[in-house]
Amino acid sequence: MRTLSLATAMMRHDVAIVGGGCVGLSVAKHLAAATDLDVAVLEKEHHLASHQSGRNSGVLHPGFNYPPGSKKARFATEGTARMKEYCDAHDIPCEEWGVLVVAKNDDEARRLDELADQADANGVAYERLDSQAAIREHEPYAEGQAALYAPEAASVDAEQYVYALAKEVRELGVTLYTGYEVQQLTRTPAGYRLETSNGQFDVSMLVNAAGLHADTLAHQVGVGEEYQVVPFRGEYYEVRPERAELCETMIYPTPDPELPFLGVHYTRRADGKVIVGPNAVLAFGREAYENTDLNPAELFETLTYEGFRKLLTSRKMLGVAWDELNKSYRKSKFVEASQRLVPDVRGEDLNKSYAGIRAQLVSDDGELVKDPLFVERDDAVHVLNAVSPGMTSSLPFGEHIAETIADKHDA
Repeated sequence: MRTLSLATAMMRHDVAIVGGGCVGLSVAKHLAAATDLDVAVLEKEHHLASHQSGRNSGVLHPGFNYPPGSKKARFATEGTARMKEYCDAHDIPCEEWGVLVVAKNDDEARRLDELADQADANGVAYERLDSQAAIREHEPYAEGQAALYAPEAASVDAEQYVYALAKEVRELGVTLYTGYEVQQLTRTPAGYRLETSNGQFDVSMLVNAAGLHADTLAHQVGVGEEYQVVPFRGEYYEVRPERAELCETMIYPTPDPELPFLGVHYTRRADGKVIVGPNAVLAFGREAYENTDLNPAELFETLTYEGFRKLLTSRKMLGVAWDELNKSYRKSKFVEASQRLVPDVRGEDLNKSYAGIRAQLVSDDGELVKDPLFVERDDAVHVLNAVSPGMTSSLPFGEHIAETIADKHDA
């Protein structure tokens, strides 16, 4: 990695990618491999994978839960296959456990039929299970009336993946600046000026992949002003090792199509640990990882945002918000949610683990943006919503953004 003095007055590159997470680094990888552009990645933290790219479950989602023909479906199915190949080539831990999606009632069983149809259309392998006995053959402690088993779901070490990407982009000639927080973005006649915590950058083209702060930077140049990131914290518990047999693979609830959050579920990670979660509670700051953390300015920004206030006019969303808040502050409520899938789990089986924050984009009309959203300009791409499954999709999604930038450069 190139080391620069703080006294350096101005750094210049053809392309600046703001954000050194899995999406930003994937863009850098594909752009450097396909072009001779001078590419820089600016990451505000000194350590990579400090936020969304490292604080997730590490699951590769094979694509049965996404509408056929959608960006999510295409990126997830292709991304799962490519990620497995990448992990194998770079010696990154990856375990293909499979996932069991459990239906607890007739409505959820009908939803499984829809998931099966989507799996067929998206080319995702699955097995439909129509009895408790069949469910127990896969997961002895899971309980439900029906399930869908997708064997291609896998767990990877997310941090090792990000660091493998970083090593690769450096070898491709990309300059990776860590500890460079982009504080102000300004249009110039030749492109963009980036004021950072360690100096100024002048660049011809920009990729804004700043995750939790992508909307803030975009708004500084008049992009995406009809959207705002609302941070939702997801908290995980770990099943104590002597009770890890409660989940042998992954156990998921049947998803609610009206919500972007899956709900509490079980994941056996690549390292063999079993985690339970996450909930989805409003975070009192974009990096408020503990339920005692508070950033007054960012919380005020959220609470006064028109789109957030409209979102809460939905009685369903209010109910969900109350339930999720209870799970954050009352372990007993989290345990109750966990027991819906695995009744044998007890409070003493669960130890508090880590938390992540999801950069959920909300529109001014109060809608949760559920699909990937990037806004193009002649010399920029702003990734406003790299929504779940962001890590799963990162290789094809990053390649798509890189191709878009390359085409703009050649135009």
